[in-house]
Amino acid sequence: MSLPLIAVLFIGFITLGYFFYGTWVARQFNLDPALPTPAHIHNDGVDFVPTNPFYLFAQHFSAIAAAGPIAGPIVACQQFGWLPCLIWISLGVVFIGAVHDFSSLTCSVKHGAHSIADIAKEQLGTKAGKAMMLFIWIALIYIIVAFADITAGSFVSSPEELQGLDLNFHPGGAVAWASISYLLLSICLGLVERYLKFPLWINTLIFVPATFFVCWAGTHFSFWFQMDQASWALLICVYCSIASLIPVWLLLQPRGYLGGYVLYSVLILGVIGLFFSDRTIQQPMFTGFHFDKMAGSLFPFLFVTIACGACSGFHGLVCSGTTSKQIDKESHLHPVGYGAMLAEGFVALVSLGIIMMMAPHEVTGLKPGTIYGRGIGEFLTLIIGKNHLPFAMTFGAMAFSTFVFDTLDVSTRLGRYLVEELTGLSGKVGAILGTFITIAPAALILMNTTSGMWAQFWTLFGAANQLLAALTLLVISVWLHKNNKRLAFTLIPMVFVLITTLVALIQLARSNWEKSSGMDLLLVNSLTSIGLIMLSIYLVTVSLGKMLKTRNVY
Repeated sequence: MSLPLIAVLFIGFITLGYFFYGTWVARQFNLDPALPTPAHIHNDGVDFVPTNPFYLFAQHFSAIAAAGPIAGPIVACQQFGWLPCLIWISLGVVFIGAVHDFSSLTCSVKHGAHSIADIAKEQLGTKAGKAMMLFIWIALIYIIVAFADITAGSFVSSPEELQGLDLNFHPGGAVAWASISYLLLSICLGLVERYLKFPLWINTLIFVPATFFVCWAGTHFSFWFQMDQASWALLICVYCSIASLIPVWLLLQPRGYLGGYVLYSVLILGVIGLFFSDRTIQQPMFTGFHFDKMAGSLFPFLFVTIACGACSGFHGLVCSGTTSKQIDKESHLHPVGYGAMLAEGFVALVSLGIIMMMAPHEVTGLKPGTIYGRGIGEFLTLIIGKNHLPFAMTFGAMAFSTFVFDTLDVSTRLGRYLVEELTGLSGKVGAILGTFITIAPAALILMNTTSGMWAQFWTLFGAANQLLAALTLLVISVWLHKNNKRLAFTLIPMVFVLITTLVALIQLARSNWEKSSGMDLLLVNSLTSIGLIMLSIYLVTVSLGKMLKTRNVY
């Protein structure tokens, strides 16, 4: 089977999934475009802002698409071969991941744009709601630590994608300059949108090319920003704190919109590479059931490793935390919620295609970021020529950093919402307190770890992220059950993901415990795994009790 044929079949499958299965799921929620959404009911110009669906799709897509769907398929393909990865990405994204995102977004809108944790409190009780909040808050801390460390590292030294190239600029400084300029451009776009009120197409013509220009300009101003990794990590935490407090129209919305175009461009390059590259499939179709890096097997680690490329609990936090507050009409829930996740599935396919084109000996010892950056760079040279490979690789590195960077302040804002709901505080005091409680533990960890420690957190994040998806589907299933709705489309995926991730967490807890030597990071990860398992068992027990008390016939 050739890569172009695989791409055609995948695109056809997710397209059918959107128009047939996605439409069927939408009917189960009785969406009504005439009903006022929370964005209109609570329009405050800060968090609740009715948003153009095209604009919102880009922002939402940029927020949910980070390192997960890029790194996961590459690692999994090296361990198990490309066929199991392709099957899981295809089936998982249509029947589990997109359903999870769509259901999370719809459930939040139907509950006044409350977070999934607050919905759990309403559906399962106060204690269960607090347990869910604690689970989510822990997951967000792991996200912030991992992504901030990755970003800070890319600002300091040559990113993995550019190692070995003969460059006349500082790669890390180029990425830092481009990233900072990208954020400033986003603020400018937000101000123009808010006060000058230019048509969206004019702003797009001005600011999207400017975004790509700063990527190129970064190579000429790469020595402007020179700091060590700890300083960058602390500065990133300060940025996240500020970004979580300012209105969404000033940074989050425009940044997501511009970031979406960076992501779109990478997807276009992926299509070009999959269809027109002279490379053929070099990776084996199937390598076996054993996962060397974790002393595990295809089940459960194939699913946990691919993670966001097929299903992600973090997406539910974005759906119920920021996106639900910006939905203009209920008819927009299907394209934004279901459609954006299918687009992320294609991001995963591009990553899988990149590793499939490279022989095992070419990628031995290389990290996922290296492999992805080289692949995107080679795809871009199909357009601009191989003599521009250094710039092409730089663009790949900057695009990767953009995906990761966009997730950081979204996670901090979501953590702020959780603390506000948990404490009952509102206004500026609640916002500032929520932000501090969320960012302080992450900053403390970052100040006391060395470069590259994100890898110690990533595996546990992957398992916790998938388990969060299962718990979100569980809460949604209880809500559907109480309202006498069909629930098999959420309940069956929930059972599968729940079992998979619990098995993974049990294995991780045991492995980290055995390898730890006192009070170290491995012991913390082991104890965290045990805590997450206990929280999830408690939530499942409460949910089953609620459902058994209100038996319905479907």
